[in-house]
Amino acid sequence: MPLGFIGKKVSEALTQTITGVGDVGKATIEATRSNLVEGLKTVKEIMAEASSLAGDTVAGAIQAASKVGAELGTTAKGAVIGSIQAVGEVTTVTTGVVSDTIRAAIKGTSEVGGDVAKVAQGAAEGALSATKNLGVGLEDTAFSVARGAIQGARDTGTDLASVAKGTVQGTVTGTKEIGGDVLDAVHSTARGTIKGTAEVGGDLAMVAQKAVEGAIEGAKSVAVNTEDAASAAASGAVEAAGEIGESAVKTVKDALSGTISGVKVIIKSPFK
Repeated sequence: MPLGFIGKKVSEALTQTITGVGDVGKATIEATRSNLVEGLKTVKEIMAEASSLAGDTVAGAIQAASKVGAELGTTAKGAVIGSIQAVGEVTTVTTGVVSDTIRAAIKGTSEVGGDVAKVAQGAAEGALSATKNLGVGLEDTAFSVARGAIQGARDTGTDLASVAKGTVQGTVTGTKEIGGDVLDAVHSTARGTIKGTAEVGGDLAMVAQKAVEGAIEGAKSVAVNTEDAASAAASGAVEAAGEIGESAVKTVKDALSGTISGVKVIIKSPFK
């Protein structure tokens, strides 16, 4: 996916800026925010173009990081924060903007041969951090992040399950950073991964399992009860499956029966 004019500006600016910089994340936030704000102010239909310009900005940042050998997960987090903040300065941040920004991060990472699962984690953290004070609810953000990540994985032929796992991990750590309800965020992210996977014809069972694994690993890293996190993810996955059909419910429930990563998975009804 060739970069547009904003993506090229960001890539050029960051290629010069982040080489040898101690705080790559902070430098990325500022470069993406300032360039995108400037770019948005030049277009006529801001709402219509916000998503594509934000995505282009994130892709440009990832390309720059790849060129100079910067850590892609950290860069993705900073680029997503800066891009969403920029949109919020000029217009309204919608769940569509969030989803498209995450999708662009996944696609951009695949194109440079980076670790897509790691970037999914960083991008999820960034989205949750950026939307905290912009009027987009935590659960809506988490759901949109998950769908965008799955769509980006589909676009590039990347393994959906590994992206789902990284996204849920990022949701856990990102929500913890902003003092949000981790279990609610995990529930919504798992819902988004299953809905997104069904939309692209992916393997529901494998994605459900990896989403729960991501919840467990994320919970361990932030001292959240792993059984509660696994239950929240499993319940969200089954809830989403219920919106798809009976066959999907059976597939997801069968995939999540027993233990995952040494944790007994309990699916709660009505799924929260």
